[in-house]
Amino acid sequence: MATTQLAAEFVPSAVAAASAAMIQIQDVVVEYRQAGKVSKRILNGIRLDISQGEFISIVGQTGCGKSTLLRLVLAEEMPAGGRVLVEGNSRTQPDPRCGYVPQKYSLFPDRTVLGNITFGLEVTEIGVFGGLSPSRRTRRKEFQAEALGYLRRMGLHESDASKYPHQLSGGMQQRVAIAQALIMRPKILLMDEAFSALDPGTRSGMQRLIRDLWRETRTTILFVTHNPQEAVKLATRVIALGRESGREEEGAGIVLDLAIPEAADDEDISELVRRVEQSTFPQGLDDAPEAESPPV
Repeated sequence: MATTQLAAEFVPSAVAAASAAMIQIQDVVVEYRQAGKVSKRILNGIRLDISQGEFISIVGQTGCGKSTLLRLVLAEEMPAGGRVLVEGNSRTQPDPRCGYVPQKYSLFPDRTVLGNITFGLEVTEIGVFGGLSPSRRTRRKEFQAEALGYLRRMGLHESDASKYPHQLSGGMQQRVAIAQALIMRPKILLMDEAFSALDPGTRSGMQRLIRDLWRETRTTILFVTHNPQEAVKLATRVIALGRESGREEEGAGIVLDLAIPEAADDEDISELVRRVEQSTFPQGLDDAPEAESPPV
């Protein structure tokens, strides 16, 4: 790709600008009170529109508010200033529109793989203490059949359905956690360093899996990672958070909003990764994560 063409791709996504935003983050400020001290500001004036179907990677140094931003979209946390909207409505509490996959496996240890995947459906439709009426038994069987379908989509086998989390590898547990989120058919999938605890080979396989699932479903994905290379290879757009002044008390803002061309070649990818690294680690790359996996 010519340099002039690549430079044109460095502006924010044209899709995001041209269509109504699925997620709107409007001048958001997050502060945490500290006993006997000045409040600690984490995010400062974040303004961001995300369109339906975008795959957004969020990068930044430790403590710059990447996970906080996900919790705001999830409505697990409220901002001190500004507001977060999903489909035009302010976020006040979590709801099924947002699925969440954390860094540490979110499975119930006392439930089988199948029971973990169907848990959200059962609680939503039947309730925690749902009885065993014929209609509810029928629905449970339908949930289980659907869960088996997701299990297969995750590259697991039906024989894994009766296993418990402790019998699974880390990669298998994370595949079940993704199935657990996707079976609820969320419009937005929030992934908080979901692959960081995996070994390089497993991580590479999970990267391909989530990219393929995104192509199939076009679910809007917000993916937090420390790894600039992973961010560029997975996403359609990379958001880098950082403190422009370097002063921690001022909180982090958006220091880079970078669209990733669908047809980028290896040379383009290397240049894009360099741009992300320079924005994320302006003092040098000594603290930047090394590449851990082959191209997606």
